[in-house]
Amino acid sequence: MLRYTLRRLLGAIPTVLLVIVLAFIMVRAAPGGPFDAERALSPDVEANIARYYNLDESLPRQFFRYLGGVLQGDLGPSYRYRDTTVSELIADHLPVSMMIGGMAMLLAIIVGVALGIMAALNRTAITDRVVMGFAMLGISVPVFVLAPVFMLFLSVKLQWLPAGWSSTPGPSKYVLPVISLALPQIAYIARLSRASLIDVLSSDFIRTARAQGLSQGSIVRYHALKPAMLPVLSYMGPAIAVILTGSVVIEEIFGIPGVGQFFVRGALNRDYTLVLGIVIFYAVLIVLLNLIVDLLYGLIDPRIRARR
Repeated sequence: MLRYTLRRLLGAIPTVLLVIVLAFIMVRAAPGGPFDAERALSPDVEANIARYYNLDESLPRQFFRYLGGVLQGDLGPSYRYRDTTVSELIADHLPVSMMIGGMAMLLAIIVGVALGIMAALNRTAITDRVVMGFAMLGISVPVFVLAPVFMLFLSVKLQWLPAGWSSTPGPSKYVLPVISLALPQIAYIARLSRASLIDVLSSDFIRTARAQGLSQGSIVRYHALKPAMLPVLSYMGPAIAVILTGSVVIEEIFGIPGVGQFFVRGALNRDYTLVLGIVIFYAVLIVLLNLIVDLLYGLIDPRIRARR
């Protein structure tokens, strides 16, 4: 297992490097620069600022200088938030993003698995049709549509929940962002759980358990649930990536002071280092989370451990 983990970590290095290269090229290819809005500056002052941030160098030299800093754990200074490094901005606002994403993922797993089991055990019944209809709706409607709709009806029309973040104390401000972010993943996990459990319930060892007189609840709880959750576990890696990237939209809609909101502001302000730093952080985080999911998959399924 240790050899497999090290091999996966070493294999992730080219992926992260490719992400850095592509992000650097796309950010620099966008029109404008980080100091274009400051029109009052004289050409001499602009030249001094460019020299201070090494923006007067060639792009290859800037890239290798930046890459050298990243390898040392330095994501560089922010061009728009003076006297603040990108690492400090991420560290200060990451807890909010992780709180939103973590609660959304937990809600998606609990509700999605429960709905999937309910639909599988009541196959072809009205419960199955309702759950699958809800799942299709959750998959079809994107997050940037769900969030404003929830805000309009639950906050503006009914006034049940707060629409904003900064002026709202207490845990109620988490409800709409978490539900909006979790709902599509609930739909995916519910469909995946249903299909997997139906497939497992038709296996030979389940028929043997029924022949021994075990109840349906005991069969599901002790024999079918664990193998049925393997596809759900393997989906958690991409799901976490979707939730992390989806939180960028959610944080902007609800005004949440997380990493995603600073990513949007950095893109609008051409804050090169801020955008690059957040992209690199997300890339490394997603690679590590996928590795953790793979390791958990091996712990649950002994056949995977044997192959490794």
